[in-house]
Amino acid sequence: MKRICVFAGSNSGKKPVYAEAARELGHALATHNLGLVYGGSSVGLMGIVANAALEKGGEVIGVIPTGVLPLEVAHRQLTILHEVGSMHERKALMAELADGFIALPGGLGTFDELFEIATWAQLCIHTKPIGLLNIAGYYNILISLLKQVSSEGFMPTQNLDLFLDAQKPDLLLERFIEFTLAALAQKWDSLPPES
Repeated sequence: MKRICVFAGSNSGKKPVYAEAARELGHALATHNLGLVYGGSSVGLMGIVANAALEKGGEVIGVIPTGVLPLEVAHRQLTILHEVGSMHERKALMAELADGFIALPGGLGTFDELFEIATWAQLCIHTKPIGLLNIAGYYNILISLLKQVSSEGFMPTQNLDLFLDAQKPDLLLERFIEFTLAALAQKWDSLPPES
């Protein structure tokens, strides 16, 4: 793994613990030599996670659509800032650049990014880990909803395993490493024996 894409709010939320978690995640990514790919904003949890990774010398790549520049306030001190033409281009480029995805607390934009990347995993478009940084139980209701979606027959039960969740960044990153190792082992196990 070289880079993790983080989906996060352009607001900081009402609880200080959200900003603390974003800062901790940015530090953890840099400490684990993992680059950060994110939405390119300097505000909200997006700005906090980016600044924290930069503080520790981490690589930070932003991807921002030109149409939202006045709203999200592009971060101009990043390693690389890609300006793209649309939200669709933003999500596609972030997915291409990343080896895994983590959702911090956020709003509709965060949910849009999270569900699109999860749908791609369900369709086997990618096999990269997807994590929920479940700060202060923020994603508990979403996890319950996904279980209901499955129990009502709209999603296979095994698709619940697409979402890794943890309350601490280091624990979530450990689960990512375990996930990629398990996926690699499964890949090698599925190869036909040599004759």
